[in-house]
Amino acid sequence: MKVDGKPTRTIWLEGDGWSVGIIDQTALPHRFTTVRLTTLEEVARAIATMQVRGAPLIGATAAYGVALALRADASDEALERACAMLAATRPTAVNLKWALDEMVAAVRNRPREQRLAAAYRRAAEICEEDVAINQAIGVHGAKLLAAIAANKTSGGRAQVLTHCNAGWLATVDVGTALAPVYVAHDQGVPLHVWVDETRPRNQGAALTAWELGQHGVPHTVIADNTGGHLMQHGMIDAVIVGADRVTANGDVCNKIGTYLKALAAKDNGVPFYVGLPSPTIDFSLSDGRAEIPIEQRGADEVATVTGLTADGRIERVRVVPDGSAVANYAFDVTPARLVSGLITERGIIAPRRDALAAAFAQRAQTSSAAG
Repeated sequence: MKVDGKPTRTIWLEGDGWSVGIIDQTALPHRFTTVRLTTLEEVARAIATMQVRGAPLIGATAAYGVALALRADASDEALERACAMLAATRPTAVNLKWALDEMVAAVRNRPREQRLAAAYRRAAEICEEDVAINQAIGVHGAKLLAAIAANKTSGGRAQVLTHCNAGWLATVDVGTALAPVYVAHDQGVPLHVWVDETRPRNQGAALTAWELGQHGVPHTVIADNTGGHLMQHGMIDAVIVGADRVTANGDVCNKIGTYLKALAAKDNGVPFYVGLPSPTIDFSLSDGRAEIPIEQRGADEVATVTGLTADGRIERVRVVPDGSAVANYAFDVTPARLVSGLITERGIIAPRRDALAAAFAQRAQTSSAAG
């Protein structure tokens, strides 16, 4: 995708060929800054503090974190320590564990002197695979949006509601839930995106709106609780969200508030789609509500907001009274029965165990064998 007209990705190798560059997403939308990561500890901190976020990007960043760790020490003990540290940063998104497993498989049976090159090679492959997968998600999902627009009268636009940020900032490039939007937009399909602000952290207002604006996609930011009203009045044609983990039977774990959007969509006959790459599917789990670990983050994300002051300063202010208890559940689970379809790199798949296992047979079998 582009920033100020320049093709940009969320993660890259710097000119020295070994350190890792990222966009600092905590500074968006008011400042575009990049950060250079040189150690395992810096990578772990970047993931934990959400300088990088979004399930696919977390996985890609963790892969390079392993490479940086092996640059300092290529022993089995160092590899194990790196994976344990990175796995502890964000427990809900399964792409993180998937990427770490991929890195271990790529290096563990190699002599120490070959491990570093193998690690950098596999990390780069994970990034390129993510881009290719997301492009395919975009192609499949764009057909849905084109069909919606084609059925509109008087040249109306396809109206899409999204929650949180599952665009290119959440991936290496292109995005998951927003990939269909970008592909359809580039194809000339008339569309408009309703962007939930997504409290806490405001990833919709801060990140989704920013990247849609950079790409010239028409959009409107709304308060999180507005979606149901829009659906009741026929102003939403489809909901498309991303996912941090999807179970073998199609339950979807995503940013807190997603479940409420799915309920409203069901009540109003609005199709509810999830855009996801196959590494987000966890074939070892069957019951999302009971089995997916839900990350609980710091109270400050709810108690405070960050914004740009009139004189150009970025400030954090408190909006909750001192002494009030604050809970910050980062994700919720939408049952498969509320999901109209899963938009994957292999097409739009029903949220059922048999459909997912048929589409991704090798991964399903590998998980079954491991279990």
